[in-house]
Parts: sequence; C-alpha cells; structure tokens
Amino acid sequence: MSHERSTASEGREVSRRQEGASPASPARRSFLGASRGIAAAAATLALGSLAGKPRAAPRGRAVEVGEPEAVRRRNTAAAIRHTAAQFNRRLPIPDHPDNGDEARYPNRIANYSKGLPHDALGEVDATAYGAFLHALATGRPADFESIPMGCTGARKLVNPQAGLAFDLEGTDSHQFAIPPAPAFDGAQAAGEAAELYWMGLLRDLDFQEYDSSADARAAAADLSTMTDFRGPKAGGRVTPATLFRDDLPGCAAGPYVSQFLWRGTPFGAEFVERRMRTLMPGVDHATTYSEWLALQNGCAPLEEAAIDPVRRYIRNGRDLAGWVHIDVPFQAYFNAMLILLAPPDPDDPVTGGGIGAPMDPGNPYRFSETQDGFGTFGGPHVATVVCEPATRALKAVWFQKWFVHRRLRPEAFGGRVHNHVSGAASYPIHEDLLASEGLARSFERHGSHLLPQAFPEGSPLHPSYGAGHATVAGACVTILKAMFDESFVIPNPVVPTPDGLDLVPYTGPDAGSLTVGGELNKLASNVATGRNIAGIHWRSDGSESLALGEAVAISILRDQRATFNEDFPGFAFTRFDGSTIVV
Repeated sequence: MSHERSTASEGREVSRRQEGASPASPARRSFLGASRGIAAAAATLALGSLAGKPRAAPRGRAVEVGEPEAVRRRNTAAAIRHTAAQFNRRLPIPDHPDNGDEARYPNRIANYSKGLPHDALGEVDATAYGAFLHALATGRPADFESIPMGCTGARKLVNPQAGLAFDLEGTDSHQFAIPPAPAFDGAQAAGEAAELYWMGLLRDLDFQEYDSSADARAAAADLSTMTDFRGPKAGGRVTPATLFRDDLPGCAAGPYVSQFLWRGTPFGAEFVERRMRTLMPGVDHATTYSEWLALQNGCAPLEEAAIDPVRRYIRNGRDLAGWVHIDVPFQAYFNAMLILLAPPDPDDPVTGGGIGAPMDPGNPYRFSETQDGFGTFGGPHVATVVCEPATRALKAVWFQKWFVHRRLRPEAFGGRVHNHVSGAASYPIHEDLLASEGLARSFERHGSHLLPQAFPEGSPLHPSYGAGHATVAGACVTILKAMFDESFVIPNPVVPTPDGLDLVPYTGPDAGSLTVGGELNKLASNVATGRNIAGIHWRSDGSESLALGEAVAISILRDQRATFNEDFPGFAFTRFDGSTIVV
C-alpha cells in the first residue's frame, strides 16, 4: 500500500465512523469555524512565504543543478514542509458530533462538571456551567480564568486550552474525530458501568487466579447478561479468560499483563528493576456520600494514597491502577523500547530484561553491508520518535474532551446511580445496571451505590472521553510496531510469584507465541484498562482513544516519511483492528 493510499484509507475510515452522526451544536460549529479561520490564515501566510520556491525532488534530492548547496538545502527543506502542510490541508475536515446528552439534560447530569460548584445532589450549578461553556466557545484565556470553582484554591481544571494548541508535524488535532460517547441512559453505558463495579470488587484478585475464581466467574456471568456489553467474549459469552481484556491482536494470548510491564529495563549502564510502589489492598475511596460530593466540587482529598511498604511486580488490578496513577505519559513505551533494543543478558535470562528484537524488515539498514542506522532508523531515532507523539496525542484528545464530548466521569455516574437507587433523585439509569449483581455486591461491601475509587482524589479534573493515557498508548505503541519486527517471538517470558516479589518463567501453552506486536498491543490495553480498573474511565474511553492515538501516530510517520534520504519502502505494521498498513 502506498503512502497516499494509506492516507486515503484514513480519510475513508473517518467518513465511515461519522455516518449517521447527528450534527454538532450551533455554538460548537461557530467555535470550530473560528478555529478553521485561524488555521486558514496561518496556512496562507506560510504559502505566501514559499511562493516562487522550486519544488523538492523525492526524498530531499537537490532541486536545481548549479544552485549553491546551502540555498538548495534551504529550499528543499521549505518545499518538504510545504508539501506536508498542503497534504494535511487537503485531508477531509470531520464533523465532531457528541451523543446529545448535554442538550438532552438541562441539569447537565450526563456531562463532566467536576471542580465546579454542585448542589446537595451533586448536580452542577447552572451559572458556573454556563461560564464553563462560554470559555470553551470563545477560547479566550481570560474567560477560562472567570470559571467559578467549587473549592477555590484546591484542585484546578486540567489544561483545557491544550485542545486549542497547534502542532508543526502531523495532522492538526481538530482534524481527528472519535464517535459520540455512549449515551447516559443507554445499554452500552450500563454494561460499561457494570464492568466498572466488578473491576472495583476484583481489584485485589491476582490476574493469574481469574480462571479458578468464583468471583471472576460471577463477574463474567453477570456481564454476559448485559444487553450491549462490548468487551471480548468466547462463544458469545464473557469468560474469566476474556474478563477485563481488550479485543486487540495478541491481547488474548498469555498472561493478562504485558511482558513489557514486568521485564527489567536496561537503561544504558544502569538497570531499572520493575518492582513498583503499589497501593495497599482493600483500601477504596469515595464510598461515602460526603466524600464523593466534596470530590465533585474539586476539594482536595481528605487522605493520601495508602502505599504498600514493599515493592512488588504487578499482580492484580490494584497494582495496575497504582502503576498508571503516577506514570510519565510515555514511560511504558520508552521502557518497552529499551527492552526491545537491549540484547538478552546470558547470565540472567529471566529478569535481565533485554530481548534484542530485530528492527522492522523494511528498515533500510537491517541488511546493509556497509552502514548502521543511528540518527535515522537506529537507536537514537527510535528513542526520540517513540516519545514524540505523546504531546500531539494529548492535544488531539484534549480537544475531544473539552470541546466536543464533555462526558462525565464514572465516579460522577456512580453518584447518579446512588441518588437514583436511594430515592433522592430520579435519573434515566438503564435497567441492565440496576439489575447487575456487581452493583448489588458493591453496595453490600461499601454501604453505598457509589463507584469505589482506587485513588483518594478520584478522577482527574478533565472530562472522561477520550482518555489521555489511552491516546498516548495508541500513538506510542503504533510507533514501536512501525519500528520493530512485530512477528519476533519474545524469549523467556515471565510471570510474577503470587507475592509479587520475584519473576519466574511463564510456562503456559502459548509461552512460545508471545510476539512483539501482541505484547505491545497488550501493553497499550493494560495502560488504558488500568485507568478503568481505578474507576476513572469507561471501556469506550479506552477503546476509541487507542484508535485516536494510532491515527495521530500515522500522521506523524507520514510526515516523517518524506524527510529521509534512504531508500525506504515505508513503515509497515498491524493496526489495532488487525488490518495492515504501509505508511
């Protein structure tokens, strides 16, 4: 597939995902129109500065014979930028439909409002929400400073203006789209909420015990009764083996946790052992109404996270939630890159970390007799480009979060469920959730129908859909799959001991079939799902955001493709949906 054909496929995918979508609100369309006007003005200035410059030959060849080399080089660089900018400018401009909940419920019960002032039911103050919408519509920094906050000087809204930032590589953030979030009152939202209650109940159950656990079997059976649950199934039913997994290539194989979250990480002459500071078992938060309401107003949590004094390898959902609580956004994928590049340690094949994975077969230096890659197609190139998409992915998803969807966090939804079931209010909660065994068990354990949170502060102060962690995961993992040989089988796979203190060889029946591509997909899934297990994201937040991050990475690879001097057929890899692409 050619570079142009792959991009055309992206455009068709955007169009396909928008079919049947309702139009965006007039206010949002007005805002988007203003943003496009700014972008068009910037493009006009850029094109004017390039007028009269010669066109670049393919892959940076000289422009005109006899022209001074420095001038040729400058003009070629400008032409490459011009071509990339024009290409991105010609991409289709997507609509950005939401699920209609903000207009459907004037009291905003289905939308994000954490940090703003709320009444005793946890419903947002209408004036404050109006000021919030006004700032998003105008984009003026002063208007963001005028948003009333529930607990002044405590927790602050997380960077809504990042959704308005521009980038100089890849497609502009506003030209990516994700489908509308599941509706507040729908069966899909109910299925996702039921899964979240079960995730809270099973946080301390070792992933390796799911197959033998009566609680895991109960969770799988309950989720199988949901009208519209979209997690992976076997034979049409959720099973302990598919519980809390994602339907991505390789995610069903082997242990629940990716090898890239367990193996030691060679860091130059240093070595990073992967035992981590984890959360103490059995400690959940926001299970009392007063605590929950204070968190909705943006007040600081009353307690700190309870940390296990012993460092352990990830064994269960609480450990995974603890890992994604304080990670650097690209940390997991930088670690994976170090493991992929480093050779195996012959003296410590189990915990030594490195696997010496080969580069992608299309790498121009993989079979060269005279050259190695370095600044291009070598270690420094990979180390840089795997981190590069993180900020671009965040800008893309921050636009979706703040300016399109504004989906409420699961913890806020749990408050709606609690008030509905207790009779304090009446909300359109789907019957699938109200009949869920997971909801009943959570009430039995905590004495409320609130969704128990793994973190004292509950969710961050930005909307739920899409998910920042998942978008970065999708982008960075896509880069790694483009750079390394996805089919390479990971040697000496490992699992932790039940106490999480050591790693031992994994000897399951599929031990010899864990590939780089599959374990990278699993890594992205683990990071996204870890946030769900913590109680702060929905399943669809993660699944749609992985695809968004993948699209961001493809646009970056496409722009970089034009800058190389090497004979290079393009970046080839498997997408999250199982299809292959060459960029």
